[in-house]
Amino acid sequence: MASTKRRYSKEEFARRGDAIYESAVRPHLKPDDNGKFVAVDIETGTYEVDADEYEACERLSARIPSAQIWLVRIGSRYVHRFGGRE
Repeated sequence: MASTKRRYSKEEFARRGDAIYESAVRPHLKPDDNGKFVAVDIETGTYEVDADEYEACERLSARIPSAQIWLVRIGSRYVHRFGGRE
């Protein structure tokens, strides 16, 4: 996957990504999607869902080569966790 230069601040990137996920993606998800990844282009709202984060991003990049990708794990606040749980 080729690197794409980010065109937004971290805060704006996150704001847009979260807003699109909540309004346009989440309503279409099914219970068996829990734990999968969603790659969202924050400019167009186009998205891909896959159990593999790399595959979701690759498919989205194939559709939109200059995509500004926001990655979300369905059912979690985090894409990855480091360390133990409290």
